[in-house]
Amino acid sequence: MLPAIAGSAFHLLALGIGLGSVYVRGRALRGQDIATVLRADMWWGIAAVLWIGSGLARAFGGLEKGAAYYLTSHAFQLKMGLFAAIWALEVLPMITFIRWRSARARGEAPDTSRLALLTRLNDAEIGVLLLIPFVAAAMARGW
Repeated sequence: MLPAIAGSAFHLLALGIGLGSVYVRGRALRGQDIATVLRADMWWGIAAVLWIGSGLARAFGGLEKGAAYYLTSHAFQLKMGLFAAIWALEVLPMITFIRWRSARARGEAPDTSRLALLTRLNDAEIGVLLLIPFVAAAMARGW
């Protein structure tokens, strides 16, 4: 029982860390505070590792209802679709922030010409992210 509780707790902690970090990242993008953007983005990455790791353990590691349940659940499929949407929205920011980190390491100023686009993508990620707990709640109740 303890591993299942830990898996669930880590999954929920990832939501808090992820939502907080992507929100801070968006505010920092608006304020053109590159250092805060990169710090918040690091926490967003930590949340992603927690989410993916705990999610895989819960769905396929024998901690919860089992793979057959999850793979046949329409709510789970919708949840994974929303996760894929976040992943797709994150590709450009991820590449951009890697470049920003590299530029800063070389002592150069990062190219901030896409701040408006990055801010819109970040806002879209928040919107999709806010849908996931509702789908997860529906899934937990057998929908």
